Amino acid sequence: MASTALPPPGENQVYWDVSVLEGGHLVLDISFFITTASPGTKFGVPCLSFLLKNSVTKEYFLFDLGVRKDYDNYPPPVKEIFFPTAPCTVPQDVVESLEKGGVKPTDIKHVCISHLHWDHVGHPPLFSNATFLLGSEGKTLLSPAYPEDPTSPYSDDYPKDKTKFLSIHEPGWTPLGPFPHALDYFGDGSLYIIDAPGHVPGHINALVRTSADGGWIYLAGDSAHHWSLITGESEIAGTPTGLGRFSGCAHEKKEVAAENMRRVRELTKMPRVRVILAHDEPWYKENKGGNAFWPGKLPSL
Repeated sequence: MASTALPPPGENQVYWDVSVLEGGHLVLDISFFITTASPGTKFGVPCLSFLLKNSVTKEYFLFDLGVRKDYDNYPPPVKEIFFPTAPCTVPQDVVESLEKGGVKPTDIKHVCISHLHWDHVGHPPLFSNATFLLGSEGKTLLSPAYPEDPTSPYSDDYPKDKTKFLSIHEPGWTPLGPFPHALDYFGDGSLYIIDAPGHVPGHINALVRTSADGGWIYLAGDSAHHWSLITGESEIAGTPTGLGRFSGCAHEKKEVAAENMRRVRELTKMPRVRVILAHDEPWYKENKGGNAFWPGKLPSL
């Protein structure tokens, strides 16, 4: 796979301080995700969100919102189908995590949702001053959504006048590193939205500059649920049924998702790039309660 180097920093390069936020926990049957696990093997994972603070404007940008604290208010299909297979607990949600550092939901200027699965979307109406960024293909999951469609596991909680559905077919998307489609969202080389297809429609990631001299972090969302998929030590389990929301595989387009994983693998080989998955159990185990969590911040590589 051909990859080009990531862009070098410019003069007076803008970057982002990145802090990790607690957003709940899930217990998963890992054999649903990887071929090397025995059926029934349980795996506790975090639901991580990320607070970004601009080095110049000091504005806040959120990547993912985790599980909402009042999870009984999710659409009935989430509670009936997903809760039994992926039990959740929310000792601390994203809102409470933000408050630990004196930030309110109304202080957030942008919220990027990696994809529309329930454990990533939190409760969007709380972020009433934010512009929401979603992958354009995710729009199909909201047409219609709950409660208009009572069988849908997706809630259309996004403000119509402040939600942007980002499409790779619009101007501005260019190749970046191993990825064919990246959008320099602010136009200053500080934050790129990455098209990361395969998991569900509209799945996007973020490649974020973490220093003025060449550090990066890649927020990988659900590109993979286990690091063995990124390293190539395991393969994606299951077979997609074609039924979308009730697929027999964690990724609706298995081969497309595998190709995206290979691209992330290439990214991990590049200098000064940190990659964190949304459900990154090994990273969480090593860093839980440490300075990487807000109001602290991740050190740049």
